[in-house]
Amino acid sequence: MSEDDRAVMDRLAALEAEVKADADAQRVRKETALAKVREQRAKQLAERDGLRTRQAELVTKKSQPRAVEDVDHDHERSSHESDLGGALELARRAHGVKQELTKTPKAGDKSWVKSGIASMLLGPLGWMYAGSFREAVPASAAWLAFAAIASKIIPMFLLMPVLMVALPLSGIAGALYAVQYNRKGSRQRLFDRDKKKAKQLRGE
Repeated sequence: MSEDDRAVMDRLAALEAEVKADADAQRVRKETALAKVREQRAKQLAERDGLRTRQAELVTKKSQPRAVEDVDHDHERSSHESDLGGALELARRAHGVKQELTKTPKAGDKSWVKSGIASMLLGPLGWMYAGSFREAVPASAAWLAFAAIASKIIPMFLLMPVLMVALPLSGIAGALYAVQYNRKGSRQRLFDRDKKKAKQLRGE
């Protein structure tokens, strides 16, 4: 091989080595750039996931007290509505009783004053004036039996507190019996009205 040919071959080998080195360098730069891009992408994804997690935690913390507060407000509102309804019902009944007590008596009406005083002095025996016999008779019998037994067993100083509570309540019941009598025109029960309403609600 001549010197010229050898020189050409050497140049070709050098050129090939230079091209290969340049290609290797470009490949290394490309791989480095891709690795950097992947790292930045992973970092961005991690930051985004962390931000979403913190936002979810904040929303959860805010929603829980609000839910509890809403439940408390609903319970308080229902309680207030129940109290208001009870107060209105009591006021309505009181107004109705007041009207019954203040209106002019008609022929055949029972005096609520007489009924109340008799029931307070005599106990359930006074209910016989205007009350339902189905309630007044058994209550009177029980009252007489209690009086007979208590007078022999219980000392008077122990019996007086019981009478001071029972007799006024009996007087109130007697007055209500008279009011119901005048309103309905006949003897009415007092102590089974709630049971009747419950049966009506159950469809019995």
